[in-house]
Amino acid sequence: MTSSASINKSTVPATRHQVGFWIIAIAFTSVMAYSTVPTPLYVLYERADGFPASVVTFIFSAYAVGVVASLYFAGHVSDWLGRRRIVFAAVLIEIVAAALFLFWPELPGLVIARFVNGVGVGILTATATAHLSELRVVARPAEHPGVASTIAGVANLGGLGLGPLIGGLFAEFLPDPLHIPHLVFLVFFIFAAAALAFVPETVEREEIRRAYRPQRVSIPSASRSAFFAAGTAAFTAFAVFGLFTSLAPTFLVVTMDESDRLVAGSVSFSVFAAACTAQLVFRNVSVRRQLQTAAMLLPVGLIGLAVGATFGSLPVFVVAGVVTGGGVGLLFRSALATAGGLATPNARGEALAAIFLIAYAGLCLPVLLIGGALTFATPLAVLLTFVVLVLAAVVFATTRMLQHHQ
Repeated sequence: MTSSASINKSTVPATRHQVGFWIIAIAFTSVMAYSTVPTPLYVLYERADGFPASVVTFIFSAYAVGVVASLYFAGHVSDWLGRRRIVFAAVLIEIVAAALFLFWPELPGLVIARFVNGVGVGILTATATAHLSELRVVARPAEHPGVASTIAGVANLGGLGLGPLIGGLFAEFLPDPLHIPHLVFLVFFIFAAAALAFVPETVEREEIRRAYRPQRVSIPSASRSAFFAAGTAAFTAFAVFGLFTSLAPTFLVVTMDESDRLVAGSVSFSVFAAACTAQLVFRNVSVRRQLQTAAMLLPVGLIGLAVGATFGSLPVFVVAGVVTGGGVGLLFRSALATAGGLATPNARGEALAAIFLIAYAGLCLPVLLIGGALTFATPLAVLLTFVVLVLAAVVFATTRMLQHHQ
């Protein structure tokens, strides 16, 4: 998203901006949470429709494709159409996704629903982040701008982490887990759409018709090596997130005979919660120190995942997932800081757009490859291979970025 939008200077009271800030934060969190609610439910869909575990990766990848496509084609249009309008559109899209899940729970419907789900997320992510920042400037003009970005980060990763936990709770304690979660979120999104009417617009809508173009993506001409390292880090971080939001429950069932849906949701939640917590704890720490910490946490966590899976130890697997999540959170934060610092001010948005597109490619491509590998290899062999490849990528990315931040 570019920074060319003009901020609305209307006389709307600051208190309304404060209320609007929290409405957007809640809507942002709920949309991100809904995107991962299906995580502990995939095994139930497998049983209901009779498709193999490898198909889950294609369902999940439909979501990632939707995110990437909408981020590229529509992630920036709120700069001239207005933040609230685009947030409202994203919530409406999520309502459509929830209806598809409800009324078309068979495999084709799941693929389309996940794609639509991803489209809403892609449109919302950059828009809500910018909207939160602009609302906070009016509501709390003396506050450090980093507070708004921190809350946006918590809404993003925190929502992604809450989704599997919510899905697990519904699956474990309520009947009809393939319908009730989607019905609940459908009703919530309807109320969220109505609440958006009370949120102030922060961008003056341009009356002159602007020629549409996709989001401009820019790679800084200087320090391309450091940017490539940052892109590798973002790709790797989201590959790990993709593993825990698509196939982790299947690994738990196959390798550890753990079929409890709440446990599956809790494992995924713990990874995102650790990533979110690490970003909060290290928010005032230098990028170099964050990278050094990530370089220590990730090998320990990834090797722990391999050990836990090999010996069928759920406690080791869970603890290793938490350690990995903390390292991944810091790795992605460092990637964003590195990429943003390499670009000139007027191209920073374009550079970050490139990083987000690379990151969401990491959410999609490795999971597809894992799904293909599961057709001829055991889940344990696939997981061990994944761990080795991620470790190599982490070593490369952290080494190159540390050299840049000397």
